[in-house]
Amino acid sequence: MNTRYVTFDTALGKMTLQSNDLGLLGAWFETQTTQPKELGEYCETDPILNNAIKQLQEYFSGSRTDFSLPLAAKGTAFQQKVWQALTTIPYGETWSYQDLADAIKNPKAVRAVGLANGKNPISVIVPCHRVIGKNGKLTGYAGGVERKAKLLDLEKME
Repeated sequence: MNTRYVTFDTALGKMTLQSNDLGLLGAWFETQTTQPKELGEYCETDPILNNAIKQLQEYFSGSRTDFSLPLAAKGTAFQQKVWQALTTIPYGETWSYQDLADAIKNPKAVRAVGLANGKNPISVIVPCHRVIGKNGKLTGYAGGVERKAKLLDLEKME
């Protein structure tokens, strides 16, 4: 299946989006380590990518609190379960890794949940930035902890 990608500027830096015919495969900030080496064909006319850009721009402007995009991230069954649970964290709220493990009904899988969270390929839209340490501290974020803090601050403006 052909993959397509596009880049665009946001308030928090350049993002790369990738899709195929099924949906959005990834959304990465320029410094993220989870971006694949091969992105496919550059395409500014892909409807999935253009819709994702529109929704992300609305999010960054404060006029969107949730996303409605077809998602097609590739990962293990466990990762998929964690990523799906991430989409249920309400805008402006944070969960601990324990909360996330509890949400997938696997309370002892806190470390595995943390690893799956860190491999989330769809930044912002699948809100892994809303997961923080049990003690309330910001923990790692593939896009950088400073960017994570800015995303959480953006959501507090609501």
